[in-house]
Amino acid sequence: MVGGIRADDVPPLPDGATLAFEEDWTSGAIDPARWYALRKQWGAGNHGVVPENVGIAREEGRFVLQCLAHGDDYDGTVTGQWGKKTRVGGVLVTRQHFGSGRFEVRMKIGTPEQAHPAGCVPAIWTYGYRAVRVAENLAAGFTDTQPLYHPYLQEWGPGNCFYWSEIDFPEFGKQGEFERPMYNTFLNKQHDSLTYPVHGAADGQWHTWITDWHTELVPIDGVTDSQVSEAEGFHWVNTKEVPYDRYWGNPLKKLGPGRYAVYAGRVARHWVDGKLVGENTRFVPSMGAQLNLGVWLPDWAGPAKWKEVQIRFDRIRIWQFNDPGDVKGILRDHIDDNFDVAGNPVK
Repeated sequence: MVGGIRADDVPPLPDGATLAFEEDWTSGAIDPARWYALRKQWGAGNHGVVPENVGIAREEGRFVLQCLAHGDDYDGTVTGQWGKKTRVGGVLVTRQHFGSGRFEVRMKIGTPEQAHPAGCVPAIWTYGYRAVRVAENLAAGFTDTQPLYHPYLQEWGPGNCFYWSEIDFPEFGKQGEFERPMYNTFLNKQHDSLTYPVHGAADGQWHTWITDWHTELVPIDGVTDSQVSEAEGFHWVNTKEVPYDRYWGNPLKKLGPGRYAVYAGRVARHWVDGKLVGENTRFVPSMGAQLNLGVWLPDWAGPAKWKEVQIRFDRIRIWQFNDPGDVKGILRDHIDDNFDVAGNPVK
């Protein structure tokens, strides 16, 4: 204990932290200027998430956000990909992107009678992405035509580079597990997945989840001015001579002639109801991302032997730390829908 504060307590906000986002649903509606709901499918064994499963509900005299999951026995009117009714969830996303900061979300999973709804994955997470494309004949190396293109970040065919920033805090339900949810980090192609006990917080009651995300600048020796290219306010490695594992695709900050530092994630530290859960220190991203709230039903969650489960969210607050390692403005797209109201693919 230092100064009356235990090491595992939620610390005071850093000097200069600013409240950047607050939502309490008191209007009784989802503000489309602040939020959007996904109509999207990803992963195997499910039929996506749809806006029809996202809405406002009343609970004990107040409004809350409700995201529904439709299980293997669902026979109602809502449909997902290919017009299928089963294994369809709901996800709501902020229009705003955020960097380092404190994310505070009040969430309730299911009900006391259905607190561990095996087959679905309730989650809170940040996500940001950007696809950078070049002609296939340029795919094998770096190119002056697009400084953000990185040959080591190719996905879905030659010349398609994909930047990825994600922190899951937490993600419940893998193989029906609700006592030790996953706390995952994604830094472009790198990924780390940890599980932690969460003090019994998957019990059908309200709990407050807090994550502090920090970034930093890490000096990188031996990089010359000719080995980087400037674009969109940052410096990007442009040669395979600089080992990839020294920067993982992150941009650099120029400190002076021939002097650089990597914009890097440092830690994502997590609490529930003020109790320390754990932390991620590997492959923590530095690029800004949007907050996602909701539930989906991938095959790795197992059978969903029920009709419907509700995941509810109350007050949400996000403070920005503006740490020196933040990369803002590079990942700026909204998440695209990939099927229409009828469940047919869109491009």
